[in-house]
Amino acid sequence: MRLHALLHVPFEGLGHIGSWISRRSHQLTESRLYDSAVLPPMDAFDRLVIMGGPMNVDEEAAYPWLIEEKAFIREAVAAGKSAVGICLGAQLLASALGARVYTGREKEIGWFPVRLTAAGRNTELCRDLPAEFTGFHWHGDTFDLPSGATHLAESEACDHQAFLYDNRILGLQFHLESTPETVQHLLAHCRDELVPGPFIQTMPQIGDVAPERFAPINALLDTLLDRLP
Repeated sequence: MRLHALLHVPFEGLGHIGSWISRRSHQLTESRLYDSAVLPPMDAFDRLVIMGGPMNVDEEAAYPWLIEEKAFIREAVAAGKSAVGICLGAQLLASALGARVYTGREKEIGWFPVRLTAAGRNTELCRDLPAEFTGFHWHGDTFDLPSGATHLAESEACDHQAFLYDNRILGLQFHLESTPETVQHLLAHCRDELVPGPFIQTMPQIGDVAPERFAPINALLDTLLDRLP
C-alpha cells in the first residue's frame, strides 16, 4: 500500500504509525506542510494519513498552507481514498466532510479513558476492541459528527472521540500512535498548555509513565490500520 502523510509541525511525526508502515512493508511519502511542501497527485497514493498540530483548522491567516491542504483533503475524500486523521487530522477530515469544528467544552491533555459507543462496537472495524481503554489526549478543539458517519468512541470530556465514514475514513481525536518519544516532544513544545483543569494532567502524570503504557494503544492502532481498506 502507498501511504502519504500530511505533517503540520516538526515535533508531531508519525510515531507508531511509522513502525506499522515499516513492519507491513508499505510505501510512505510525506508532505511537511510547515516547510513549503508540494502535495502529490491523487494517483500517487492509496491512503492519506493526516497528523496533529497545535493550530486549529481555521487559522489560515497564520498558516496559509491550510487553504491548499483542506482543498487537497476534500479532493482525496471525493476521489474515494482511504484516510486516517489523528487529532488535528481528525478535525480536518470532519471539516472536509462538512462538519463543524470548534472549541470543546474542556481541554483534554493526558491519559484518560475512551469508551466505544454501541454503534462503534457493532462495526467490523472495532468488533473485538476493548469497550474501554486509556488513550493519550492533547486537544482543545472538537468536531460535530459528519453527516452519514458512524460515531465510534467518546470520553467524559469529549463526546466525539472517533468516527468512521464510508468504511474508509477514520478520524481519531485521541492519540494511539504515541510513543515515549512523541509524548516528550509534545511536552517540550506545548507545556504552556498544562494549566489547571479537570482534564489536564501535570507533566509527571503525562511523561513519567512506564514504556509498557504504550503497547496496548499501539496494538489497537495496528488493528485499526490493518482493517481499514
